[in-house]
Amino acid sequence: MTRTYLNFSLVSVLLIGLAGCRTEIGPSVQEVSVAAAADLKFALDEISREFENQHKDVRIQITYGSSGNFYSQLANQAPFDVFLSADVEYPRKLSQQGFTLDDSDFTYAVGRIVVWVPARSPINVEKLRMNALQEPNVNHIAIANPQHAPYGRAAEAAMRSLSVYELVKQKLVFGENVAQTLQFVQSGNAAIGIVALSLAVSPTVREQGRYWEVPLDSYPRIEQGGVILKWAKNVDAARVFRAFLTSPEGRSILKKYGFS
Repeated sequence: MTRTYLNFSLVSVLLIGLAGCRTEIGPSVQEVSVAAAADLKFALDEISREFENQHKDVRIQITYGSSGNFYSQLANQAPFDVFLSADVEYPRKLSQQGFTLDDSDFTYAVGRIVVWVPARSPINVEKLRMNALQEPNVNHIAIANPQHAPYGRAAEAAMRSLSVYELVKQKLVFGENVAQTLQFVQSGNAAIGIVALSLAVSPTVREQGRYWEVPLDSYPRIEQGGVILKWAKNVDAARVFRAFLTSPEGRSILKKYGFS
């Protein structure tokens, strides 16, 4: 099987870069560094803003990327305080390896995938559903890299379950993570993609495209979880942030972005 990887480093840097970076932080302000799955980009930005409004003495600094890549980095003790993964198994593995605080792992959401096309696309994705991937004008189909991105594994599983994988596998191109996958379709490097519902319904993307939500029973449950790392610099602040993320207010924001 031929797999194609697109070079999208510039977009990656822009999208995956640190969110909410601040150059002036007072001595009494604690900083919590978060490694977060790319599907959380818009939801977690909003959650961190609301959290900081209520906790003036804490600043949340977020880096977005692939859960699998973060797992590898954290297994080598990358300097993050909190890990929010799109696959709950990654933080559980870190916990089993002794890299996390005792009893700090948690689940926070269940993710969903959609087949997404730009608004200008002639493909009627709502009608064709998964068969939209087989349209003659589809040159490339973007999904996240299944080797280290949970949303990529879900996309591949859904295509197999709905009997299109063997028909379209030569057209697949892989993003480093699900956010970069969306960028491939937005830029025209791919005609269609399978991305996170949380990205498709975000305020900046909602009007840019159309999507069909893939049935939940066609791919493994995307159970998302997190953990506080053993070497966290501000443990108390990290615990307060975790509590806010899993509170009714935090879950309400996650639900707004399509998370169960």
